Amino acid sequence: MAIDVYWGSGDAYSWRVLLALEYKRLAYGSHLLQFSKQEHKSPQILALNFRGRVPILKDGEYVVFESVAILYYLDLKYPQPPIFGRTPEEAGVIMRVICEYQAYTEPFLEKIIEAFFTPARGRRSDDLANAMHVVASEARSIEARLSKSDWVVGESFSAADIVIFPALQTLLRALSKPDARELSTRFLPLAVNYPALARWISRVEALPGYERTYPPHWRS
Repeated sequence: MAIDVYWGSGDAYSWRVLLALEYKRLAYGSHLLQFSKQEHKSPQILALNFRGRVPILKDGEYVVFESVAILYYLDLKYPQPPIFGRTPEEAGVIMRVICEYQAYTEPFLEKIIEAFFTPARGRRSDDLANAMHVVASEARSIEARLSKSDWVVGESFSAADIVIFPALQTLLRALSKPDARELSTRFLPLAVNYPALARWISRVEALPGYERTYPPHWRS
């Protein structure tokens, strides 16, 4: 059966799936959709995911969407190398860390990213300052983990790394914008404020296949 993945450049959720596919060394057909052309709302995509959102993974006749669900499916269908741990205990920690990130970090991180990538929606400096405070605090907990291990959970690259990495990279890109300078001082330079996180980013970037996952439009 052939694997096809439908994704968008710069979409952190899509990036998760590409990282997992490359890490598991799975062959796949890549279908890059142009958000500017509303290709994710085309009849073909709506037939796969009625919500008109990416990523979508099609494996033979089976279709799955929502990034964490895709990661979970891939790990059960193609278990080597595992991304949800090698023991029930490790799997529990990985899922807990993902749930913590989604509940306590992701909404605030997305608020910052959205403010600088879609400025037409407006910005409230007090809201962004509060969001940055939360993100910085949660980043310290990940920093503490990475100061003791190369990876977020355990001794291997896992779904916890896959879920967090793309969003952090997108945040760093947002904070690099000139109009984000004041806010960015609370987080950057990363190598000074979060040295273990900076080393972790370098480790992920060194993984085989990483370059194929990098958002194409970020290269220009």
